[in-house]
Amino acid sequence: MPRVKDVIVKKPTDEEASVCSAWPIWTCEPSTFDWDYTETETCLILEGKVTVTDRPAGADSVTFGPGDLVIFPVGFRCIWNVEEAVRKHYNFS
Repeated sequence: MPRVKDVIVKKPTDEEASVCSAWPIWTCEPSTFDWDYTETETCLILEGKVTVTDRPAGADSVTFGPGDLVIFPVGFRCIWNVEEAVRKHYNFS
């Protein structure tokens, strides 16, 4: 099963950012919720701050924010903690 260590967080290239800009936008106010990835998700964070923790709850987590390109692997189970309202482009594949 994928874990937080398998989540990719990086700064996108100009080409990657351009591709992401055509994707839908998702927004979320500060909150905490469980999420299971049944597909790979790639997203570009436009605003906000999120910390994702392995589920079942573990000590490992990753935090990301504006300008980060994040790739969540299929099968990843986590807890999303939206610390600051988030706005992101996203794509499932």
